[in-house]
Amino acid sequence: MRRQTSGFTLVELLVVIAIIGILVALLLPAVQAAREAARRMQCSNHLKQIGLAIHNHHDTYKNFPSGGWHWSSPPEFRNGTAPEVSPRQGAGWAYQILPFMEQQSIWDGAGGATLADRQRNAMGAKIPGYFCPTRRSPQAFSGGSWYGPAGTYEHGQIDYAACCVGTPAAIEQANDANIDLRNRVTNFAKITDGTANTLLVGEKRLNFILLGNFQGDDNEGYTSGWDHDVVRYANRQPLPDPRSGDGQQRFGASHPGTFNVVLVDGSVRGIPYTVDQTVFARLGDRQDGQPFEMP
Repeated sequence: MRRQTSGFTLVELLVVIAIIGILVALLLPAVQAAREAARRMQCSNHLKQIGLAIHNHHDTYKNFPSGGWHWSSPPEFRNGTAPEVSPRQGAGWAYQILPFMEQQSIWDGAGGATLADRQRNAMGAKIPGYFCPTRRSPQAFSGGSWYGPAGTYEHGQIDYAACCVGTPAAIEQANDANIDLRNRVTNFAKITDGTANTLLVGEKRLNFILLGNFQGDDNEGYTSGWDHDVVRYANRQPLPDPRSGDGQQRFGASHPGTFNVVLVDGSVRGIPYTVDQTVFARLGDRQDGQPFEMP
């Protein structure tokens, strides 16, 4: 007698495949949300590390790093060998804190034989802690010698910016309300609004489509002094990354809903893009004496 074998019919198999497809579709947003949460946490940790490095800079030199001199200022080396420190260092805050970011070798010029070699090595370095993983992996812009030593070399980029307050022209001035001062330095004693109420460094808004290519606020690199690559305004509404134009010198990020900042006390928090503009401007000012509710 012939045995009848059991198995799935074609209809049953199609039903199972459809159910699996539905389950995958339901789980995918949760997986993506979990991945973004992990990336956001890593970004927060980068800002925590930056805040700690700035504190350690203050402990060592009794002042915060300066904002540097100008976008065209390469890293300055005393007698061509030892890096200058603030306020004599022409490069910006992100270069000045390298020894406290476990990047002493890059700070020293990564073994370059000449001054130009040391400058090129430092300017082209891709510092892992200076990049938000939601936006991009460590990246450099391949540029020419429109500033710094001659030749064609990379400019290591950065996803974080120090806070500048006041009018847009303040980025070309020495604005006493800033922590990050052009050509000058400040210290904890001058933060009269309180360290827990003052913005130090935050994520900067960029055109997501142009990452790795030229855009006016992401081309000079992390060593840049007093430039939109490393300084952003607190008197402009923060916004998410756009797909056209540039970052408009605003704070912002690739994260949905909020962007990360570190305050002067070293605490990291997410700020919603819907934050009241007046409140955000007060958060960026170290001495205005105006009360506000933390967003």
